[in-house]
Amino acid sequence: MTQAIPKLVTFEEFVDWLPETRRVRYELHNGQIVEIAQPVGKHEEVKGFLGIEIAVEIERLGLPYFIPNQAIVRPAEKDSGYFPDVLVLNRANLANEKLWKKQSIVSLGASIPLAIEVVSTNWRDDYYLKYAEYEEMGIPEYWIVGYAALGGRNFIGNPKQPTISVCNLIDGEYQISKFRDSNPIISQTFPELNLTPNQIFQAGVV
Repeated sequence: MTQAIPKLVTFEEFVDWLPETRRVRYELHNGQIVEIAQPVGKHEEVKGFLGIEIAVEIERLGLPYFIPNQAIVRPAEKDSGYFPDVLVLNRANLANEKLWKKQSIVSLGASIPLAIEVVSTNWRDDYYLKYAEYEEMGIPEYWIVGYAALGGRNFIGNPKQPTISVCNLIDGEYQISKFRDSNPIISQTFPELNLTPNQIFQAGVV
């Protein structure tokens, strides 16, 4: 579970406060510092698998993209700051990011071709809060990876089942496509990415 630290702070205060050794992960949600529970092993396997597969596709296509380790996504002018599980940045647009060089902070949707959240027990943050924030920022594509079937039935079906929700920005609003089992995932950012939910969900299985 996420645990809130009961004191409202500004985004600037949050960045100054962030511990240099991030053994515990924190995000800022509307002025409230939230401690993010340590991910379980499967969460990290799925996250690592996606990071590798997408990095290979970036390299294959020769795109000016990269996947940072600790960049902060800040919705413009808001006291919020997020660390997506996988974040793809467009190096060509970072010159327009005022806080990038000194603090690794991005606020422009044009800088973020793709953001991915791997769902944990704090699934409402991914399906509601971050969904709305990333949409408002203009992030073109957002994946919600529900490998453990955690989430509301509106999102992952009834009965609940492992689902990848791909949100594509169309006319300023996200349109959601849901992928399960061996159905190939369709990505507007990486249209030739050859992945199925089963491949992602089985990451780490030997």
